[in-house]
Amino acid sequence: MSKSQVFRVIFQNESEVFEVYARQIFQSELWGFIEVEEFAFGERSQLLVDPSEEKLKSTFEGVKRSYIPLTSIIRIDEVEKEGSAKVSEAKGSNVKPFPMPPA
Repeated sequence: MSKSQVFRVIFQNESEVFEVYARQIFQSELWGFIEVEEFAFGERSQLLVDPSEEKLKSTFEGVKRSYIPLTSIIRIDEVEKEGSAKVSEAKGSNVKPFPMPPA
């Protein structure tokens, strides 16, 4: 029996960069989107509480599936185990939007 996969998905959401862990990701039938399912967050039994992880938990609470635009994805990694979810500011980083042709 193979062990379950865990993916770290890093994407830009407005002026913030989200790093979340999920067990299912795949290309959506909606053109230009990635579907992310089964979000994984750390255990609540920890003594130290991370405010950015708590923000993500409340943001994705009750979400069955999230559709993230391909242009917002920074990186997707398959990892050994889930880590703590993070929110960081995109200000001053090298994160740039994908160039789009003029409309």
